[in-house]
Amino acid sequence: MIRHVKTARLSQGDQTDPAVTEAVEELLAQVADGGDKAVRELSIRFDGLDRDSYRLTEAEIAACIDGLTRQERHDLDFAQEQIRNFAQAQRDTMLDLEVETLPGVVLGHRNVPVQNVGCYVPGGKYPLLASAHMTVLTAKVAGCGRVITCAPPFKGKIAEKIVAAQALAGADEIYCLGGVQAIAAMGLGTESIEPVDMLAGPGNAYVAEAKRMLFGRVGIDLFAGPTETLVIADDTVDGEICATDLLGQAEHGANSPAVMITNSEKLARDTLAQIDRLLAILPTAEIARKAWEDYGEIILCDTLDEMVAEGDRVASEHVQVMTADPDYFLNNMTNYGALFLGARTNVAFGDKVIGTNHTLPTLRAARYTGGLWVGKFLKTCTYQKVLTDEASAMIGAYASRLCHMEGFVGHAEQANIRVRRYGKRNVGYGAAVDA
Repeated sequence: MIRHVKTARLSQGDQTDPAVTEAVEELLAQVADGGDKAVRELSIRFDGLDRDSYRLTEAEIAACIDGLTRQERHDLDFAQEQIRNFAQAQRDTMLDLEVETLPGVVLGHRNVPVQNVGCYVPGGKYPLLASAHMTVLTAKVAGCGRVITCAPPFKGKIAEKIVAAQALAGADEIYCLGGVQAIAAMGLGTESIEPVDMLAGPGNAYVAEAKRMLFGRVGIDLFAGPTETLVIADDTVDGEICATDLLGQAEHGANSPAVMITNSEKLARDTLAQIDRLLAILPTAEIARKAWEDYGEIILCDTLDEMVAEGDRVASEHVQVMTADPDYFLNNMTNYGALFLGARTNVAFGDKVIGTNHTLPTLRAARYTGGLWVGKFLKTCTYQKVLTDEASAMIGAYASRLCHMEGFVGHAEQANIRVRRYGKRNVGYGAAVDA
């Protein structure tokens, strides 16, 4: 039996605001029409940054790297090494294929990197330099030929740590641009910025909507909404660790859902009490409290199967599992962006350093897609070869009859001409090949 110890005030649903869509549509049109001039005007208007060129020079990039302390550089290098290693391990599983399916018939596929990728790194509220690792590094491991990046200024200045992370990850061009103007400049191109083929990286509601509206003209990694977290726990852990993991993600934004599923009412009550205690001392409590009050839930279940079913229904971006047997959820859950199994790990590890990618599906998109990974930057492209006359005639006969079943006479003739030439058979024009 499912019951709520705490119910959310608001439903997450589709949080796209029609006013955001209208504003983004107008901003994209401005950049499409005005190019570099429009990008500059919007950057001054929204970010207070006026430059002749928003592409950073090699000297500016070097200064950002040199500005890191020894410990900061060490920590960045460590994080990037973990993300690069896991991305490379993923890439190594994606093998090209060639197989002779019938005598003389060879089919195959190649994993071809997207050639031009634009990566957005958010930096308005928090300088999310980890997003540079997750996008740029992953694209580079995939083999993308040109990877450019945009990040907004932070407090009116170049976001130095983000720039350092972008450069160390291997970005080919780095721009100090934020918001819709950055997405538009990369996706549409300007006089000075060659357009990309794919956009990747998280952002605010305006950035997400800009990516959505450009999808089709360019590829995107995924549609990203507010950060979500789900804690699945039993009485093997206590309320303090559950509350910490819930609030640790709720601080992302006032519309970030934080949900707990448990089979222990005692743990549910303890977690509620610990949330109240931590909100009194958490520096980001103003944001986290609003998120918890409006979107926080605690769901009480009787059985593990109920917990799995509820977890799949929620289909959260992040799922922290702290139970006696975390692998039960690994083996049985199907809808999640990423799993964090056991109390020793947590979402912050995945967000910053452990090696898995932090760009993950939200708004229940985990029902049909996973998150950003090296495979998102690859196109699996098929090819075929027919090596013998006999194989061409044999496949052609089948194709001719199948095309006629659909009424495609022109298609059938593509098959028929091969049957005539390579099979030495007399097939009437527009006719189906006899069996």
